[in-house]
Amino acid sequence: MADDKDPDMNDWIARTGGRLEDGARVVFDTPKPARRALDGPVMTPLIHLGILDVVGDGAERFLQGQTSAQLSLVDGEFAPLGCFCTPKGRVLANVQLWHVAPGHYRLLTHHELVASLAEHLAKFAPFYQVELTTRDDLALIGLFGHEAPAVAEALLDVTPPGAWRQADRDEYQVVGHPGPVPRLLICLPTSGVEATWSRLAAQVTPVDSAAWRLHDIQAGLVWLDASQRDSYLPQMINWEALGGISFKKGCYTGQEVVARAHFRGQVKKRLMRAQLDGEHLPEPGSAIMDAADKRLGEVLSAELDAYGQAEILAVMSTREPNEPLSVAGQKLKLLKLPYPLERLDPEQLAEKH
Repeated sequence: MADDKDPDMNDWIARTGGRLEDGARVVFDTPKPARRALDGPVMTPLIHLGILDVVGDGAERFLQGQTSAQLSLVDGEFAPLGCFCTPKGRVLANVQLWHVAPGHYRLLTHHELVASLAEHLAKFAPFYQVELTTRDDLALIGLFGHEAPAVAEALLDVTPPGAWRQADRDEYQVVGHPGPVPRLLICLPTSGVEATWSRLAAQVTPVDSAAWRLHDIQAGLVWLDASQRDSYLPQMINWEALGGISFKKGCYTGQEVVARAHFRGQVKKRLMRAQLDGEHLPEPGSAIMDAADKRLGEVLSAELDAYGQAEILAVMSTREPNEPLSVAGQKLKLLKLPYPLERLDPEQLAEKH
């Protein structure tokens, strides 16, 4: 619940007019937030995400052996996706990585997975003389909408990065995320977040954090939570289609299973996007059922769109479904993903500017 968050975070969000609900959702009184986000610019605290720092002379070698990302590409400009897996190739945490300073990397993931990821990596950290730090002293703000890049340039004095790119300015780090409109994630110390929020508020409307999560869904991007940990191969959440798996790097934990599933075409479930005929939001884990009442998969995330209908991301069987499909009694309509379901090498993605 709300009080399991840092009290200082509760305080600054309350002073901006926001309210914490259900632990990691922020709500404002702005009407029709999903519609406002289509135009923007809008902003919201992203407290459902968290940060783990990896620091030390051996940080690059350490992460190279643990994550699907190619660390040599994480250079202060390219900020790719990656994931950490079990030896059986199941995702323990999916992350975005960026470079802070020499020997200093920052991992963005679902806030519920920060502690378990730190615990997992701590088993190997001493061999590389690196330190793992949960950064509760950092705040994350989502700035999005068609004018968001111009706002970032004018009010934060930072050159706005594109998707999976990074830009730094003084105490800020700004990383770009894909979506139906430009999206920028701002990482900054909590000590300065209220002043920054106030400066942005002169031109930017606060909206519910659900609006940012909706754009994640529309971007085909899911952040696994604690209930989904150790359940899926990276390809089941389309991580290779988003450039989150390097098939050109050396070994990392789970690499053999991940590579075998790719090269042998053994992935029988995929992340799919869909709309429900209704406004009820299904809980994560809710079953996708076919016409014969057979389970095809489960919901990973769900939010209401600008028209008050539920949109979801779900891991589902890739076989031709026996329609109609439903979730918790609501009819399901499959929607197109904004990217092809094919391998996108991060090495290729890093070259695009």
